[in-house]
Amino acid sequence: MPPLLITRFAPSPTGHLHLGHAYSAILAHETARVAGGRFILRLEDIDQSRCLAPYSDAIIDDLRWLGLEWDGPVRRQSQHFGDYQSALDQLAEKGLLYPCFCTRKDIAAEIARAPTAPHGPEGALYPGLCKALSHAEAESRIASGEAYALRLDSEAAIRASGGPGALAFHDEEGCRHIAHPEELGDVVLARKDVPTSYHLAVTVDDAIQNISHVIRGEDLRHATHIHRLLQALLDLPTPIYQTHALLTDERGRRLAKRDKAQTLQSLRQEGWTPDDVRAAIKRLSGGFARG
Repeated sequence: MPPLLITRFAPSPTGHLHLGHAYSAILAHETARVAGGRFILRLEDIDQSRCLAPYSDAIIDDLRWLGLEWDGPVRRQSQHFGDYQSALDQLAEKGLLYPCFCTRKDIAAEIARAPTAPHGPEGALYPGLCKALSHAEAESRIASGEAYALRLDSEAAIRASGGPGALAFHDEEGCRHIAHPEELGDVVLARKDVPTSYHLAVTVDDAIQNISHVIRGEDLRHATHIHRLLQALLDLPTPIYQTHALLTDERGRRLAKRDKAQTLQSLRQEGWTPDDVRAAIKRLSGGFARG
């Protein structure tokens, strides 16, 4: 018997869902149900300053309105910081983390001074200002109460996982892709007051929830490379990865919360039905085409 196919939809409750979210959720739901598998709902609410209970409630309400049902309880990341701390401890024991005291202003100034600094898919990479700090200086600054983040030493981590080009992952078509985590540099894995980040939490959660197929938007394709590295370092399984095209508005801009894309809540108030939403998604995506 083949292994059970398990997908998930994992929004961050920092606003209301829009058509792009509905596309991803429906695609993950249908992929699981067609295969007789399980569909999981997770709320990625580690940012307690922006993730609000009304948005969490609205997400659940919108998904139920769409006719989507999930298996098991909703996992809320804010209730599982211990899982992420355990992963951080493992990475720290391997000497793969270092504290970074840089502000965004510090980093921007350093990049401006070195315009040839390496860039990745999200822009200029962290220039490594704190990487050379002595252990004594770092401990002293932490003890003084200074704010800091914990960054992954990507060079050391890649060496520990077999070296450049040693890691790979597969997509839903069975194609093998070489992981290039160096393209993201020394990513932040935690902060002084929050023992995780998106990259760490999603990697740990996918393993805990036995996710077999990660289905998400094209904008997160590059994140797979750092997630594959973390899986190797933490001895976690690697899911199949499927990315889908992003829905865009009439101007060709991707639908996004920050651009105030029209929400499912507002469409419902205008009289839209779940069938209307599915028809709009089919039209905008070209028939649920894969990215």
